[in-house]
Amino acid sequence: MELRLAGTIKESVVDGPGLRFVVFAQGCRHACKGCHNPETWDPLGGTAVAVEDLLGQIKAEKLIKGVTFSGGEPFLQATPLAWLGREVKKLGLDLITFTGYTWERLLALAQEDRAVEDLLRLTDYLVDSPFILAERDLELAFRGSRNQRIIEVAKSLKEGTVIEAGFA
Repeated sequence: MELRLAGTIKESVVDGPGLRFVVFAQGCRHACKGCHNPETWDPLGGTAVAVEDLLGQIKAEKLIKGVTFSGGEPFLQATPLAWLGREVKKLGLDLITFTGYTWERLLALAQEDRAVEDLLRLTDYLVDSPFILAERDLELAFRGSRNQRIIEVAKSLKEGTVIEAGFA
């Protein structure tokens, strides 16, 4: 199975708590004004990579606490990222997914697309909502604008309401 990739970072401390391996998915429809990664928008850009090869790169990083899926928009490639997310969890690593969709929109999409549901359920923390330039805040942890939330996915699904993470 292949994933269209904009790139990776093997060791990041700005894309979630702890040392993280970051996967930047290629393709995004949100086109947020002021986007940090506009080169990821073109769904035909980037490079096609076998998810098995990407998993091998993750396994080689012995000091990481977790993996972050960013982009672009990870949920546009939910099938390969859900597969990779399952394997990441088997390694005992946590998973953060950044998305331009709101939590509420993702829940609706998950009703229509099993892969979206799978990726959402595998995610420990979800950073949701589009980047809004007028709400940009450089003091925020792990996100770019005040409208974005860091959501504890399992608790939120269980409670039926958004539960924001304590490290936000």
